[in-house]
Amino acid sequence: MTVRVRIAPSPTGNLHIGTARTAVFNWLFARHHGGKFILRIEDTDLERSRPEYTENILEGLRWLGLNWDEGPFFQSQRLDLYKQAVEKLLEQGLAYRCYTTSEELEALRETQKAKGEAPRYDNRHRNLTPEQEAAFKAEGRNFVIRFKIEDEREIVWHDLVRGKMSWRGSDLGGDMVIARASEAGVGQPLYNFVVVVDDIDMQITHVIRGEDHIANTAKQILLYEALGAKIPEFAHSPLILNMEGRKLSKRDGVTSISEFKKLGFTSEGLVNYMTLLGWSPPDSTQEIFTLEAAAKEFSFERVNKAGAKFDWAKLDWLNSQYIHSTPVDKLTDLLIPYWEEAGFKFDGGRDRPWLEQLVALIGPSLTRLKDAVEQSQLFFTDTVEFSEEATKQLQQEGSAAVLQGILTALENQPQLPEATAQEIIKQVVKAQNVKKGLVMRSLRVALTGDVHGPDLIQSWLLLNQIGLDRSRLSRTITAGS
Repeated sequence: MTVRVRIAPSPTGNLHIGTARTAVFNWLFARHHGGKFILRIEDTDLERSRPEYTENILEGLRWLGLNWDEGPFFQSQRLDLYKQAVEKLLEQGLAYRCYTTSEELEALRETQKAKGEAPRYDNRHRNLTPEQEAAFKAEGRNFVIRFKIEDEREIVWHDLVRGKMSWRGSDLGGDMVIARASEAGVGQPLYNFVVVVDDIDMQITHVIRGEDHIANTAKQILLYEALGAKIPEFAHSPLILNMEGRKLSKRDGVTSISEFKKLGFTSEGLVNYMTLLGWSPPDSTQEIFTLEAAAKEFSFERVNKAGAKFDWAKLDWLNSQYIHSTPVDKLTDLLIPYWEEAGFKFDGGRDRPWLEQLVALIGPSLTRLKDAVEQSQLFFTDTVEFSEEATKQLQQEGSAAVLQGILTALENQPQLPEATAQEIIKQVVKAQNVKKGLVMRSLRVALTGDVHGPDLIQSWLLLNQIGLDRSRLSRTITAGS
Protein backbone atom coordinates (compact mmCIF):
# COMPACT_ATOMS: atom_id res chain seq x y z
CA MET A 1 0.00 0.00 0.00
CA THR A 2 1.24 3.46 -0.91
CA VAL A 3 0.62 5.94 1.89
CA ARG A 4 -1.51 8.85 0.65
CA VAL A 5 -2.28 11.77 2.97
CA ARG A 6 -3.78 15.18 2.41
CA ILE A 7 -3.90 18.66 3.86
CA ALA A 8 -7.21 20.33 3.17
CA PRO A 9 -7.29 23.99 4.27
CA SER A 10 -10.31 26.22 3.79
CA PRO A 11 -9.57 29.56 2.04
CA THR A 12 -11.72 31.54 4.46
CA GLY A 13 -8.63 33.03 6.14
CA ASN A 14 -4.85 33.07 5.99
CA LEU A 15 -2.83 29.91 6.65
CA HIS A 16 -3.21 29.30 10.41
CA ILE A 17 -0.43 27.93 12.61
CA GLY A 18 -2.68 24.99 13.54
CA THR A 19 -3.37 24.10 9.92
CA ALA A 20 0.32 24.48 9.12
CA ARG A 21 1.29 22.14 11.99
CA THR A 22 -1.22 19.59 10.66
CA ALA A 23 0.39 19.98 7.24
CA VAL A 24 3.80 19.34 8.83
CA PHE A 25 2.61 16.08 10.44
CA ASN A 26 1.05 14.93 7.15
CA TRP A 27 4.22 15.79 5.22
CA LEU A 28 6.48 14.02 7.73
CA PHE A 29 4.31 10.89 7.73
CA ALA A 30 4.16 10.77 3.93
CA ARG A 31 7.91 11.26 3.53
CA HIS A 32 8.69 8.72 6.26
CA HIS A 33 6.74 6.07 4.34
CA GLY A 34 7.73 7.18 0.85
CA GLY A 35 4.12 8.17 0.19
CA LYS A 36 2.23 11.07 -1.37
CA PHE A 37 1.30 14.42 0.19
CA ILE A 38 -1.79 15.87 -1.48
CA LEU A 39 -3.11 19.44 -1.30
CA ARG A 40 -6.86 20.01 -1.47
CA ILE A 41 -8.51 23.41 -1.13
CA GLU A 42 -11.89 23.06 0.58
CA ASP A 43 -13.63 26.09 -0.90
CA THR A 44 -17.26 24.98 -0.82
CA ASP A 45 -18.07 27.90 1.51
CA LEU A 46 -18.59 30.20 -1.44
CA GLU A 47 -19.57 33.23 0.66
CA ARG A 48 -16.40 33.27 2.80
CA SER A 49 -13.79 31.79 0.45
CA ARG A 50 -11.43 34.32 -1.13
CA PRO A 51 -8.74 33.88 -3.82
CA GLU A 52 -6.32 35.98 -1.75
CA TYR A 53 -6.64 33.46 1.10
CA THR A 54 -5.95 30.61 -1.32
CA GLU A 55 -2.79 32.36 -2.50
CA ASN A 56 -1.75 33.00 1.11
CA ILE A 57 -2.15 29.29 1.89
CA LEU A 58 -0.15 28.18 -1.16
CA GLU A 59 2.58 30.74 -0.50
CA GLY A 60 2.79 29.78 3.18
CA LEU A 61 3.15 26.06 2.48
CA ARG A 62 5.84 26.73 -0.14
CA TRP A 63 7.70 29.05 2.25
CA LEU A 64 7.69 26.37 4.95
CA GLY A 65 9.11 23.84 2.49
CA LEU A 66 5.99 21.63 2.53
CA ASN A 67 6.02 20.76 -1.14
CA TRP A 68 3.01 18.72 -2.25
CA ASP A 69 2.97 15.83 -4.74
CA GLU A 70 -0.55 16.27 -6.17
CA GLY A 71 -2.91 19.23 -6.39
CA PRO A 72 -4.00 21.72 -5.48
CA PHE A 73 -7.47 20.31 -6.06
CA PHE A 74 -10.43 22.66 -5.54
CA GLN A 75 -13.72 21.36 -4.19
CA SER A 76 -15.62 24.09 -6.02
CA GLN A 77 -14.57 22.39 -9.27
CA ARG A 78 -15.79 18.95 -8.17
CA LEU A 79 -19.49 19.60 -7.48
CA ASP A 80 -20.72 17.11 -10.09
CA LEU A 81 -18.80 14.33 -8.30
CA TYR A 82 -20.48 15.17 -4.99
CA LYS A 83 -23.95 15.37 -6.49
CA GLN A 84 -23.50 11.96 -8.12
CA ALA A 85 -22.61 10.52 -4.73
CA VAL A 86 -25.69 12.13 -3.15
CA GLU A 87 -27.91 10.65 -5.86
CA LYS A 88 -26.35 7.24 -5.21
CA LEU A 89 -27.28 7.40 -1.52
CA LEU A 90 -30.81 8.55 -2.39
CA GLU A 91 -31.25 5.65 -4.83
CA GLN A 92 -30.06 3.16 -2.20
CA GLY A 93 -32.45 4.54 0.41
CA LEU A 94 -29.55 5.61 2.64
CA ALA A 95 -30.47 9.30 2.33
CA TYR A 96 -33.72 11.18 1.88
CA ARG A 97 -35.26 14.58 1.19
CA CYS A 98 -36.20 16.46 4.33
CA TYR A 99 -38.70 19.32 4.05
CA THR A 100 -38.58 20.51 7.67
CA THR A 101 -38.62 24.32 7.75
CA SER A 102 -36.20 26.48 9.74
CA GLU A 103 -39.12 27.55 11.95
CA GLU A 104 -39.98 23.92 12.72
CA LEU A 105 -36.35 23.15 13.51
CA GLU A 106 -36.15 26.14 15.84
CA ALA A 107 -39.32 25.03 17.64
CA LEU A 108 -37.83 21.54 18.03
CA ARG A 109 -34.65 23.00 19.55
CA GLU A 110 -36.63 25.13 22.00
CA THR A 111 -38.67 22.12 23.13
CA GLN A 112 -35.52 20.04 23.66
CA LYS A 113 -33.88 22.92 25.52
CA ALA A 114 -36.88 23.25 27.85
CA LYS A 115 -36.61 19.53 28.64
CA GLY A 116 -32.88 19.75 29.22
CA GLU A 117 -32.17 17.52 26.23
CA ALA A 118 -29.25 17.78 23.82
CA PRO A 119 -30.25 19.32 20.49
CA ARG A 120 -30.83 16.73 17.75
CA TYR A 121 -33.01 16.27 14.70
CA ASP A 122 -35.90 13.88 15.35
CA ASN A 123 -35.78 12.30 11.86
CA ARG A 124 -39.42 13.25 11.29
CA HIS A 125 -39.18 13.14 7.48
CA ARG A 126 -37.15 9.93 7.19
CA ASN A 127 -40.10 7.84 5.93
CA LEU A 128 -42.29 10.25 3.99
CA THR A 129 -44.80 8.76 1.57
CA PRO A 130 -44.88 10.01 -2.03
CA GLU A 131 -48.13 11.77 -1.18
CA GLN A 132 -46.55 13.61 1.78
CA GLU A 133 -43.62 14.69 -0.35
CA ALA A 134 -45.98 15.94 -3.03
CA ALA A 135 -47.90 17.94 -0.43
CA PHE A 136 -44.73 19.60 0.89
CA LYS A 137 -43.65 20.46 -2.65
CA ALA A 138 -47.08 21.97 -3.31
CA GLU A 139 -46.56 24.21 -0.28
CA GLY A 140 -43.40 25.49 -1.96
CA ARG A 141 -41.03 24.00 0.60
CA ASN A 142 -37.37 23.48 -0.26
CA PHE A 143 -35.60 20.38 0.95
CA VAL A 144 -32.21 19.32 2.27
CA ILE A 145 -30.69 15.89 1.83
CA ARG A 146 -30.20 13.97 5.07
CA PHE A 147 -28.13 10.82 5.58
CA LYS A 148 -29.67 8.15 7.80
CA ILE A 149 -27.91 7.47 11.11
CA GLU A 150 -29.21 4.61 13.23
CA ASP A 151 -29.26 5.44 16.94
CA GLU A 152 -28.31 1.93 18.04
CA ARG A 153 -25.21 1.80 15.84
CA GLU A 154 -21.81 1.84 17.58
CA ILE A 155 -18.94 3.32 15.56
CA VAL A 156 -15.47 2.14 16.63
CA TRP A 157 -12.05 2.94 15.21
CA HIS A 158 -8.43 2.76 16.30
CA ASP A 159 -6.91 6.22 16.34
CA LEU A 160 -3.15 6.26 15.71
CA VAL A 161 -2.72 8.86 18.46
CA ARG A 162 -5.55 8.15 20.90
CA GLY A 163 -6.10 4.41 20.60
CA LYS A 164 -9.60 2.91 20.63
CA MET A 165 -12.39 5.43 19.99
CA SER A 166 -16.10 4.67 20.21
CA TRP A 167 -19.25 6.69 19.47
CA ARG A 168 -22.90 5.74 19.48
CA GLY A 169 -25.21 6.74 16.66
CA SER A 170 -27.56 8.28 19.20
CA ASP A 171 -24.87 10.83 20.09
CA LEU A 172 -24.53 12.19 16.54
CA GLY A 173 -27.51 14.54 16.52
CA GLY A 174 -29.94 12.60 14.35
CA ASP A 175 -29.90 12.15 10.59
CA MET A 176 -27.17 14.33 9.10
CA VAL A 177 -27.64 17.01 6.44
CA ILE A 178 -25.26 16.26 3.56
CA ALA A 179 -26.56 18.76 0.99
CA ARG A 180 -28.28 22.13 1.31
CA ALA A 181 -31.69 23.12 0.05
CA SER A 182 -32.10 23.81 -3.65
CA GLU A 183 -35.02 24.53 -5.93
CA ALA A 184 -33.37 22.49 -8.69
CA GLY A 185 -32.45 19.06 -7.38
CA VAL A 186 -29.43 18.51 -5.11
CA GLY A 187 -27.98 21.74 -3.72
CA GLN A 188 -24.56 22.57 -2.27
CA PRO A 189 -23.06 19.48 -0.57
CA LEU A 190 -21.75 20.02 2.96
CA TYR A 191 -18.36 19.52 4.61
CA ASN A 192 -18.65 16.09 6.21
CA PHE A 193 -19.94 14.61 2.99
CA VAL A 194 -17.60 16.18 0.43
CA VAL A 195 -14.56 15.35 2.58
CA VAL A 196 -15.44 11.68 2.41
CA VAL A 197 -16.15 11.73 -1.33
CA ASP A 198 -12.82 13.48 -1.95
CA ASP A 199 -10.88 11.09 0.29
CA ILE A 200 -12.37 8.12 -1.55
CA ASP A 201 -11.68 9.60 -4.97
CA MET A 202 -8.11 10.57 -4.03
CA GLN A 203 -7.49 7.17 -2.38
CA ILE A 204 -6.46 8.72 0.93
CA THR A 205 -5.08 6.02 3.24
CA HIS A 206 -4.52 8.10 6.41
CA VAL A 207 -6.51 11.10 7.62
CA ILE A 208 -4.23 13.17 9.86
CA ARG A 209 -5.86 16.21 11.46
CA GLY A 210 -6.46 18.09 14.69
CA GLU A 211 -8.43 16.61 17.57
CA ASP A 212 -11.20 19.17 17.00
CA HIS A 213 -12.29 16.92 14.11
CA ILE A 214 -12.86 13.84 16.27
CA ALA A 215 -16.60 14.50 16.47
CA ASN A 216 -16.78 14.40 12.65
CA THR A 217 -14.99 11.06 12.36
CA ALA A 218 -17.86 8.84 13.45
CA LYS A 219 -20.21 10.47 10.92
CA GLN A 220 -17.61 10.20 8.19
CA ILE A 221 -16.97 6.51 8.88
CA LEU A 222 -20.68 5.86 8.32
CA LEU A 223 -20.46 7.70 5.00
CA TYR A 224 -17.41 5.70 3.89
CA GLU A 225 -19.38 2.53 4.58
CA ALA A 226 -22.50 3.78 2.81
CA LEU A 227 -20.46 4.66 -0.29
CA GLY A 228 -18.84 1.21 -0.29
CA ALA A 229 -15.31 2.49 0.32
CA LYS A 230 -12.40 1.32 2.44
CA ILE A 231 -12.16 3.36 5.62
CA PRO A 232 -8.81 5.17 6.02
CA GLU A 233 -6.86 5.18 9.26
CA PHE A 234 -7.25 8.24 11.47
CA ALA A 235 -4.76 10.18 13.57
CA HIS A 236 -6.00 13.14 15.60
CA SER A 237 -3.14 15.32 16.79
CA PRO A 238 -3.32 17.54 19.89
CA LEU A 239 -4.46 21.13 19.62
CA ILE A 240 -2.03 24.02 19.95
CA LEU A 241 -2.69 25.83 23.22
CA ASN A 242 -1.63 29.20 24.59
CA MET A 243 0.40 29.38 27.80
CA GLU A 244 -2.84 29.44 29.84
CA GLY A 245 -3.87 26.10 28.36
CA ARG A 246 -6.62 27.41 26.08
CA LYS A 247 -6.83 26.79 22.33
CA LEU A 248 -4.59 29.25 20.50
CA SER A 249 -6.76 31.88 18.83
CA LYS A 250 -6.63 35.34 17.31
CA ARG A 251 -7.03 36.74 20.83
CA ASP A 252 -3.48 35.53 21.46
CA GLY A 253 -2.19 37.80 18.70
CA VAL A 254 -0.20 36.21 15.93
CA THR A 255 -1.72 33.02 14.50
CA SER A 256 -1.13 33.05 10.73
CA ILE A 257 2.07 31.91 9.03
CA SER A 258 2.36 35.18 7.10
CA GLU A 259 2.31 37.06 10.42
CA PHE A 260 5.11 34.89 11.81
CA LYS A 261 7.11 35.60 8.66
CA LYS A 262 6.50 39.34 9.04
CA LEU A 263 7.75 39.19 12.63
CA GLY A 264 11.07 37.88 11.38
CA PHE A 265 10.92 34.14 11.90
CA THR A 266 12.81 32.01 9.42
CA SER A 267 10.94 29.26 7.60
CA GLU A 268 13.43 26.69 8.92
CA GLY A 269 13.10 27.86 12.52
CA LEU A 270 9.31 27.98 12.44
CA VAL A 271 8.82 24.61 10.77
CA ASN A 272 11.38 23.05 13.15
CA TYR A 273 9.38 24.41 16.08
CA MET A 274 6.09 23.12 14.65
CA THR A 275 7.47 19.57 14.46
CA LEU A 276 7.95 19.77 18.24
CA LEU A 277 4.39 20.96 18.89
CA GLY A 278 3.00 17.63 19.98
CA TRP A 279 5.78 15.31 18.74
CA SER A 280 9.13 14.41 20.28
CA PRO A 281 12.04 12.73 18.49
CA PRO A 282 13.49 9.45 19.83
CA ASP A 283 16.54 11.39 21.02
CA SER A 284 14.87 13.79 23.42
CA THR A 285 17.99 15.96 23.56
CA GLN A 286 17.82 16.74 19.85
CA GLU A 287 15.85 19.87 19.10
CA ILE A 288 17.32 21.24 15.88
CA PHE A 289 16.68 19.30 12.69
CA THR A 290 15.50 19.77 9.12
CA LEU A 291 12.16 18.51 7.85
CA GLU A 292 13.97 15.72 6.03
CA ALA A 293 15.76 14.61 9.20
CA ALA A 294 12.52 14.72 11.22
CA ALA A 295 10.74 12.64 8.57
CA LYS A 296 13.19 9.79 9.09
CA GLU A 297 12.23 9.63 12.78
CA PHE A 298 8.53 10.55 12.66
CA SER A 299 5.86 8.21 13.99
CA PHE A 300 2.54 8.69 15.74
CA GLU A 301 3.76 6.61 18.67
CA ARG A 302 5.64 9.75 19.77
CA VAL A 303 2.77 12.19 19.22
CA ASN A 304 1.26 13.34 22.51
CA LYS A 305 -2.42 13.19 23.36
CA ALA A 306 -2.24 16.30 25.53
CA GLY A 307 -2.44 19.76 23.99
CA ALA A 308 0.82 21.38 22.90
CA LYS A 309 1.51 24.73 24.58
CA PHE A 310 2.93 27.39 22.32
CA ASP A 311 6.19 28.64 23.84
CA TRP A 312 7.43 31.91 22.33
CA ALA A 313 10.76 31.70 24.15
CA LYS A 314 11.46 28.27 22.67
CA LEU A 315 10.52 29.47 19.18
CA ASP A 316 12.78 32.51 19.55
CA TRP A 317 15.69 30.33 20.65
CA LEU A 318 15.27 27.92 17.75
CA ASN A 319 14.94 30.79 15.32
CA SER A 320 18.11 32.42 16.60
CA GLN A 321 20.03 29.18 16.05
CA TYR A 322 19.07 29.14 12.39
CA ILE A 323 19.90 32.83 11.95
CA HIS A 324 23.32 32.42 13.55
CA SER A 325 24.16 29.47 11.30
CA THR A 326 23.00 31.17 8.10
CA PRO A 327 25.85 32.26 5.77
CA VAL A 328 26.30 36.04 5.54
CA ASP A 329 25.30 36.26 1.87
CA LYS A 330 22.05 34.35 2.43
CA LEU A 331 21.29 36.24 5.65
CA THR A 332 21.78 39.51 3.77
CA ASP A 333 19.15 38.40 1.25
CA LEU A 334 16.77 37.64 4.11
CA LEU A 335 17.32 41.01 5.83
CA ILE A 336 17.08 43.30 2.81
CA PRO A 337 13.23 43.11 2.64
CA TYR A 338 12.97 44.18 6.30
CA TRP A 339 15.30 47.14 5.70
CA GLU A 340 13.36 48.13 2.61
CA GLU A 341 10.06 47.96 4.48
CA ALA A 342 11.58 50.17 7.20
CA GLY A 343 12.36 52.77 4.53
CA PHE A 344 16.16 52.54 4.75
CA LYS A 345 17.89 53.92 1.65
CA PHE A 346 20.57 51.82 -0.03
CA ASP A 347 21.48 50.32 -3.36
CA GLY A 348 21.24 46.54 -3.11
CA GLY A 349 23.80 46.07 -5.87
CA ARG A 350 26.38 48.79 -5.36
CA ASP A 351 26.20 48.63 -1.56
CA ARG A 352 26.21 44.84 -1.35
CA PRO A 353 29.75 44.46 0.10
CA TRP A 354 28.98 47.06 2.77
CA LEU A 355 25.63 45.42 3.57
CA GLU A 356 27.30 42.05 4.05
CA GLN A 357 29.80 43.61 6.44
CA LEU A 358 26.88 45.05 8.38
CA VAL A 359 25.18 41.64 8.48
CA ALA A 360 28.39 40.01 9.72
CA LEU A 361 28.42 42.58 12.53
CA ILE A 362 24.81 42.31 13.77
CA GLY A 363 23.96 38.74 12.72
CA PRO A 364 25.23 37.00 15.88
CA SER A 365 22.95 39.14 18.06
CA LEU A 366 19.72 38.63 16.10
CA THR A 367 16.87 36.55 17.51
CA ARG A 368 14.39 37.42 14.77
CA LEU A 369 15.18 38.80 11.33
CA LYS A 370 13.15 41.91 12.09
CA ASP A 371 15.52 42.74 14.97
CA ALA A 372 17.94 43.87 12.27
CA VAL A 373 15.86 47.00 11.70
CA GLU A 374 16.42 48.37 15.19
CA GLN A 375 19.99 47.10 15.49
CA SER A 376 21.12 48.58 12.19
CA GLN A 377 19.11 51.80 12.13
CA LEU A 378 22.10 53.87 13.22
CA PHE A 379 23.91 52.85 10.01
CA PHE A 380 21.14 54.17 7.75
CA THR A 381 20.52 57.60 9.28
CA ASP A 382 22.59 60.76 9.06
CA THR A 383 22.23 61.61 12.74
CA VAL A 384 21.62 59.75 15.98
CA GLU A 385 19.73 60.65 19.13
CA PHE A 386 21.71 60.48 22.37
CA SER A 387 20.38 58.30 25.17
CA GLU A 388 20.42 59.62 28.73
CA GLU A 389 23.52 57.54 29.52
CA ALA A 390 25.20 58.80 26.35
CA THR A 391 24.59 62.43 27.30
CA LYS A 392 26.18 61.83 30.71
CA GLN A 393 29.19 60.26 29.03
CA LEU A 394 29.70 63.31 26.80
CA GLN A 395 29.69 65.49 29.91
CA GLN A 396 32.68 63.58 31.33
CA GLU A 397 35.85 65.63 31.64
CA GLY A 398 38.08 65.08 28.62
CA SER A 399 35.36 63.55 26.44
CA ALA A 400 35.16 66.44 23.96
CA ALA A 401 38.95 66.61 23.71
CA VAL A 402 39.38 62.93 22.82
CA LEU A 403 36.69 63.23 20.15
CA GLN A 404 38.50 66.22 18.67
CA GLY A 405 41.72 64.22 18.72
CA ILE A 406 40.09 61.37 16.82
CA LEU A 407 38.56 63.73 14.26
CA THR A 408 41.92 65.45 13.69
CA ALA A 409 43.62 62.08 13.16
CA LEU A 410 40.98 61.13 10.58
CA GLU A 411 41.78 64.16 8.42
CA ASN A 412 44.89 62.41 7.09
CA GLN A 413 43.12 59.10 6.52
CA PRO A 414 41.18 58.85 3.24
CA GLN A 415 40.45 55.21 4.17
CA LEU A 416 40.28 53.58 7.56
CA PRO A 417 41.60 50.01 7.86
CA GLU A 418 41.05 48.27 11.21
CA ALA A 419 44.72 48.54 12.15
CA THR A 420 44.64 52.30 11.57
CA ALA A 421 41.51 52.71 13.69
CA GLN A 422 43.20 50.87 16.55
CA GLU A 423 46.33 53.02 16.15
CA ILE A 424 44.32 56.27 16.27
CA ILE A 425 42.83 55.23 19.60
CA LYS A 426 46.26 54.41 20.99
CA GLN A 427 47.62 57.78 19.83
CA VAL A 428 44.78 59.74 21.44
CA VAL A 429 45.13 57.81 24.71
CA LYS A 430 48.85 58.59 24.79
CA ALA A 431 48.67 62.19 23.55
CA GLN A 432 45.98 63.22 26.03
CA ASN A 433 47.11 60.99 28.87
CA VAL A 434 43.66 59.51 29.45
CA LYS A 435 42.38 56.01 30.01
CA LYS A 436 41.43 53.97 26.97
CA GLY A 437 37.94 53.43 28.42
CA LEU A 438 37.16 57.15 28.18
CA VAL A 439 38.22 57.22 24.52
CA MET A 440 36.21 54.11 23.61
CA ARG A 441 33.05 55.17 25.45
CA SER A 442 33.14 58.70 24.06
CA LEU A 443 33.73 57.43 20.53
CA ARG A 444 30.87 54.94 20.81
CA VAL A 445 28.48 57.61 22.02
CA ALA A 446 29.45 60.03 19.25
CA LEU A 447 29.04 57.38 16.56
CA THR A 448 25.99 55.46 17.81
CA GLY A 449 24.20 57.70 20.33
CA ASP A 450 24.39 55.04 23.04
CA VAL A 451 26.86 53.45 25.46
CA HIS A 452 25.87 49.93 24.35
CA GLY A 453 25.83 48.35 20.93
CA PRO A 454 27.67 46.17 18.43
CA ASP A 455 31.45 45.92 18.22
CA LEU A 456 32.78 49.50 18.28
CA ILE A 457 35.69 49.18 15.87
CA GLN A 458 33.62 47.33 13.25
CA SER A 459 30.82 49.87 13.63
CA TRP A 460 33.32 52.69 13.14
CA LEU A 461 34.74 51.07 10.00
CA LEU A 462 31.27 50.70 8.51
CA LEU A 463 30.30 54.29 9.28
CA ASN A 464 33.63 55.49 7.89
CA GLN A 465 32.96 53.80 4.55
CA ILE A 466 29.83 55.92 4.07
CA GLY A 467 31.31 59.10 5.55
CA LEU A 468 29.15 59.20 8.66
CA ASP A 469 31.90 58.94 11.26
CA ARG A 470 33.39 62.39 10.58
CA SER A 471 30.05 64.14 10.41
CA ARG A 472 28.84 62.58 13.66
CA LEU A 473 32.08 63.40 15.46
CA SER A 474 31.90 67.02 14.25
CA ARG A 475 28.25 67.35 15.24
CA THR A 476 28.87 65.87 18.69
CA ILE A 477 31.85 68.18 19.34
CA THR A 478 29.87 71.24 18.18
CA ALA A 479 26.86 70.30 20.32
CA GLY A 480 29.04 69.97 23.39
CA SER A 481 30.94 73.23 22.95
